[in-house]
Amino acid sequence: MSTDSPVNSPAKSESMLGTRVRNFLIAIVAIALSIALFLGLRTQTTSVSLAKLDQGSTPLEVAVSNGKPSLVEFYADWCTVCQKMAPDIAQLETQYADKLNFVMLNVDNNKWLPEMLKYRVDGIPHFVFLGQNGETIAQAIGDQPRTIMSSNLEALVTGSSLPYAQASGQVSKFSSPVAPTASQDDPRSHGNQVVN
Repeated sequence: MSTDSPVNSPAKSESMLGTRVRNFLIAIVAIALSIALFLGLRTQTTSVSLAKLDQGSTPLEVAVSNGKPSLVEFYADWCTVCQKMAPDIAQLETQYADKLNFVMLNVDNNKWLPEMLKYRVDGIPHFVFLGQNGETIAQAIGDQPRTIMSSNLEALVTGSSLPYAQASGQVSKFSSPVAPTASQDDPRSHGNQVVN
């Protein structure tokens, strides 16, 4: 009587070894992809967004009445220059948070139309530097290097004249929904308007 004992053939051993190697490689690739996904999401969630800056900003009515100088930024979510500057603005906000108000006003919100007209916003980002009593000290338009913004903010906090007042950089064009109109303050007009 012979008992059949299972004998592994060389082909079967190679097949099992190939399966194990393949499974090991799949596991390594899955781990690598999981790590890449985790790091990618982590990087994405720690980046600064304009919406985050807006949510954390001081309301304009508080900023003009709390006795601290303010930096007012007119921006839009679609503005590539505004997006590019967001990390620098966030760093400056962290640096000056106890000395200065940071106000974000979205130009796509018609609520801010009076302020857009008052400060003549025609390109964004548009920065308005306000003194402790809410008075306009200076304005800067467009992409501003962080060092220039920092110098201006330092001067604003100390009450000095801004070294880079009226600075202009690259802007995203913005068309105000309402054009400023000429004033009819001539006392001789007696309320009569000339229509062309």
